[in-house]
Amino acid sequence: MNPGMMTRLRWGMNDVAVMVARNLLRYVRLPENIVNVTVSPIMFLLLFTYVLGGAIRTTTPDYITFVLPGILVQTLLFGGFGTALGLAQDVQSGLFDRYRSLPMARSAVIVGRLIADLLANIFVAVLMITIGTLIGFRFGGSVLQSIGSPAVGILFALPAAAIFAAVGLTVRSVEAVNVIGFTLIFPITFVSSAFVPVESMPGWLQPVADANPFTLAVNASRSLALGDDPGADLVRVLIWIAVLAAIGVPLAVRAYNRRG
Repeated sequence: MNPGMMTRLRWGMNDVAVMVARNLLRYVRLPENIVNVTVSPIMFLLLFTYVLGGAIRTTTPDYITFVLPGILVQTLLFGGFGTALGLAQDVQSGLFDRYRSLPMARSAVIVGRLIADLLANIFVAVLMITIGTLIGFRFGGSVLQSIGSPAVGILFALPAAAIFAAVGLTVRSVEAVNVIGFTLIFPITFVSSAFVPVESMPGWLQPVADANPFTLAVNASRSLALGDDPGADLVRVLIWIAVLAAIGVPLAVRAYNRRG
């Protein structure tokens, strides 16, 4: 690699680091952002565990063990939706155009946002597991399986974040991004095994839930949390992650280039 390319790469990495720091500082300067990404999943966890859990029969020892992996993967997916909202807000406020006028790597804006949101997702995952442990959740497998359980959700959320980033860069209105995001996420997360066993659903709906990639991610994460072999679910969700990445990354790059 020639010195010129090394210099450009180093400057590009510095630009990405600056954008990561900028996006993370928004959580510090605007505490409501921290509340948005932490309070909702905790409320979901407490609601389903203490209010609805007693009415739902599962194959796990208790409902918290069943539902926490599902809510965790759902929360991480919503974190990718936050990427779209942040980018749409930058576009709508004119900040995105100001970035274009700066002598910085063109990719730093979107890559920095994705990395910052990834770090935020990891923080939320640790927080949710901590809260879950306080109310009875326990990992049943090895250390590697315990790490692998949230890692499946994080990996699943990454290409989804790229797709949402393309939406955020294409749609000019934050309100429109909100409508699109919730319209996509709610059917995906609720027609799945996140909150109830698929077997408890109507017969005509079960094949839809079984084919849902979100179900595969939840099943793999739950199996690892319990210490079971995720088997085909893990293989299938990894294939889905690759497919979503093959779709999402080009879409995000194309949307970014159009904006530029």
